[in-house]
Amino acid sequence: MFDRELDDLPAELRWREWMLRVEAVIFASAEPVTRETLARVVGKDCSIDLLIDDLREELRPRPYDIVAAAGGWQHRSRSAYAPAIRASQAPTRSGGTRLSEHEAAVLMAIAYLQPLTRGELSKIFGKEVSRDTIASLRDDGFLASGPRSPTPGAPFTYVTTKHFLSVFGMETLRDLPDLERLEDAGLLSNETLLADDVRIADRDPGDDDDDVHDEYRGEAEHGAADE
Repeated sequence: MFDRELDDLPAELRWREWMLRVEAVIFASAEPVTRETLARVVGKDCSIDLLIDDLREELRPRPYDIVAAAGGWQHRSRSAYAPAIRASQAPTRSGGTRLSEHEAAVLMAIAYLQPLTRGELSKIFGKEVSRDTIASLRDDGFLASGPRSPTPGAPFTYVTTKHFLSVFGMETLRDLPDLERLEDAGLLSNETLLADDVRIADRDPGDDDDDVHDEYRGEAEHGAADE
């Protein structure tokens, strides 16, 4: 039987072993590790937040860190070493998915305006957004099926997933760059994201976007074709 409590160890060694267990689990996982998962390997009265704080302090001089992402924690290399990693051309655990400019733009529109139908996306871009583009983003784990739209035909809408948050290093959708900042940087204009009667959803900044990701999880893996 797995010993979580480690009552036979002195307090200092017990804490150290819990730290090592937590780091090992996070290091081994390809996706962010939730609090519930980490609780399975430490004592019931152990503070996971304090363990993470101590681990991050130990990793401060290292080229990687433990960061909060998509409702859990994940090992990430520090941005200062990104050029060296790219120059090495070594395969990375988070690599492999390369989005075209169009796919990235579609994904960005859905991230900010979700839930969106394919028809609404086509209005935004002034041309048809193909089923192949949506399918590619779904296959890569970035999109899931949202609720059916109340418009005629009840087409499926699309929402981003927790995998999207993980890949882009965000804990919640509230970490998306502010639209005004993107406009000021010349990377976005209102015309890019607004067309006809499509509008940015009135999201309360205090809303927990886990509701977006969790509410539609049942449809996320097996959503049917849209309109």
